[in-house]
Amino acid sequence: MTTSVLFLLGLGLTMIATFAIVAYLRAPLHNILVELCGTRERAAFWVSFSNVTITLVPLIFAMQYTPDLKAGSSAVLELAAQLKWALAGLLFAVLILGWVLKGFIHRQAGQLATEQPAPAAVV
Repeated sequence: MTTSVLFLLGLGLTMIATFAIVAYLRAPLHNILVELCGTRERAAFWVSFSNVTITLVPLIFAMQYTPDLKAGSSAVLELAAQLKWALAGLLFAVLILGWVLKGFIHRQAGQLATEQPAPAAVV
């Protein structure tokens, strides 16, 4: 197996993993964003934006690793090393997305708490 084929195989496995994560997160993320954004159109944009980010960041991380079969390591170990970088990128993207959403959720929860009308006094 040539280094180029091994590299492309690693990128293909990265894309399969990222598409699986995007599919898994799509519905819950959309529901949260509808609540935070107020409209389905705004939420749809941010879900699309998040999906692109969750897909591209691991791909960029995986592209940073180039297999080296000349050193005598096996193809499986080289693929595992490339996938390790891809999963690190995926984790980074999901954590950043969660951190940003957490900030908006806390802010919205705080606004809802301050907007609650005071209970009416019983006379």
